Amino acid sequence: MARAVEEYLKPEVVRQISRLDLRAQFIVRGFLQGLHSSPYQGFSVEFSEHRKYTLGDDPKDIDWRIFAKTDKHYVKQFHAETNITGYLVIDVSGSMAYTYRQELTKLDYSISLAAALCWMMIHQQDPCGLMLFDDKVRHSLPARSRRSQIAQVLSLLAKARPSGRTDIASSLIQVAGMLRHRSLVMVFSDLLADPQPIRDALLRLRHRGHDVILFHVLDEAEAKFPFAGMVEFTEPESRDKLIIDADAARKGYLAEVEAFREEYKKTCFQSRIDYVPIDTSMQFDTALVSYLQSRKNRF
Repeated sequence: MARAVEEYLKPEVVRQISRLDLRAQFIVRGFLQGLHSSPYQGFSVEFSEHRKYTLGDDPKDIDWRIFAKTDKHYVKQFHAETNITGYLVIDVSGSMAYTYRQELTKLDYSISLAAALCWMMIHQQDPCGLMLFDDKVRHSLPARSRRSQIAQVLSLLAKARPSGRTDIASSLIQVAGMLRHRSLVMVFSDLLADPQPIRDALLRLRHRGHDVILFHVLDEAEAKFPFAGMVEFTEPESRDKLIIDADAARKGYLAEVEAFREEYKKTCFQSRIDYVPIDTSMQFDTALVSYLQSRKNRF
């Protein structure tokens, strides 16, 4: 992979990509271990047929309803749907640069998670593409399933730098206009903007037939508010400053964050959009397992 990347990247960027690739593989390994013997092997799996239980099959796959009727052991077979085209859609606006005490910013965290999902999709032979946006889509790669696509995606992710203002709703509408076929759209953003236009844009994606996963990525401090005393905050995109009494504000702030997330959760549930609230203190594989488990329970 490195040879292809070296043709158009500086050595220090190649090293960044190499680390990102290793991190992606590490996350995926932890994710797959967390799934144990689940028959849900990918993003979208459907029931195939029954067959007789044989030595070596996992007893968890036995269909006990059939056993109750026939007194014979049968197991369910599943197979992954083919040609799932995925797009990683990542917010690279200025607010995604924030971190309080975590090693990774919100963008770093999103990139690591997206790299793992790309690695997994390509290894499942599913096409995967990439779009980066702030107030509009700034960079994009068409979805492909060949192994070299991992290098292409990682090279763009390794160069991503958070800057500028965001217009999430307008960017998602632009994404919807760029997609010509039904796709799995994986959105990574802190969603720090007026919620209603964003929800409308997400619904537009769904109405066009796309499957949508919304990874709502907040910094640990944004989710848990670990501040005390008088604290000065700086708005990352406008650079406006605000001094508040953190102790007096904590209860109201946490209630607002909970309501903020709950409103998205409710909207997404009603629209059959997967909503995955995450903060940067969460382990990556835990976040992925949590997502897949929620999807498994939904269908």
